[in-house]
Amino acid sequence: MNRELLAHLPIVVAVADKRGFAAAAQALGMSASAVSHAVRVVEDALGEPLFARTTRSVALTEAGQRFLASVGPALEDIGAAVEGLSAARGEVSGVLKLNSSRVASQMVLPALLGRLALAHPRLTVEVHDNDALVDIVALGFDAGIRLGEQVQQDMVSVRLTPPFKAILVASPDYLARRGAPSRVAELAAHNCIGFRLLAAGSLYDWELREAGDAVAVRTTGSVVVTDASFARDLALAGVGIAYIFEPLVREELRSGRLQQLLPESAFEEPGLFLYFPQRAALAPKLRAFIDAARSGG
Repeated sequence: MNRELLAHLPIVVAVADKRGFAAAAQALGMSASAVSHAVRVVEDALGEPLFARTTRSVALTEAGQRFLASVGPALEDIGAAVEGLSAARGEVSGVLKLNSSRVASQMVLPALLGRLALAHPRLTVEVHDNDALVDIVALGFDAGIRLGEQVQQDMVSVRLTPPFKAILVASPDYLARRGAPSRVAELAAHNCIGFRLLAAGSLYDWELREAGDAVAVRTTGSVVVTDASFARDLALAGVGIAYIFEPLVREELRSGRLQQLLPESAFEEPGLFLYFPQRAALAPKLRAFIDAARSGG
């Protein structure tokens, strides 16, 4: 085995993952010229171009795809072995790449990552917020965080939260001006803070309960947002009625800064789950994350 070739393989993988030489150089803490040199060494040794380069993009060639499909898992196994030795000494290190919906990040990650940092200071968690349902394996993520109903059936899943409800809230100021709806149909007469799904581009129909049945309610209002925390802020400011997961407004409800409306209409969600492919289940960095989640009660 050509030792120089072996040393450069992780750099090739980084260029493929980041889809660019500059991005890979930044992630690896190297110069772009050093990254380019490493890729050229590997391509010269193989006698095949691994990347098709243009002024705007870098993509794997067919030969590059075949090569990465072979060496990628082997490099992951080497990395796991190194992590395993560190874990045996009580040290978990490396980078854990998570793909999480934004609302999931807001709800579970701040406290969890705080505990993880104290327990494993050499472990770096890289969080990519993305509300779309993506292929975490194809995109190089170790795990994802989504609502239980969104997790693919072939994935291993670990519960991060109990079930919770999606509820309607408004501020006392708004209710003093506009009154409170007494039934779901009356939402049509209120200023409802809309939510646009970035991946689909469509407005989200509020999932509610009416007479025990699930209903999808199309709402209108003066503001449309793409971030749940902003919807909460707008509700606090008296702009209108927000549809939001109850844990995100628990303190505001307790203090009276927000009031729940039509509690019988609240829709229960299954909770948030960490999910990952079976082959990643024993990775020390993933086990450390799960332990930190469970230690939070």
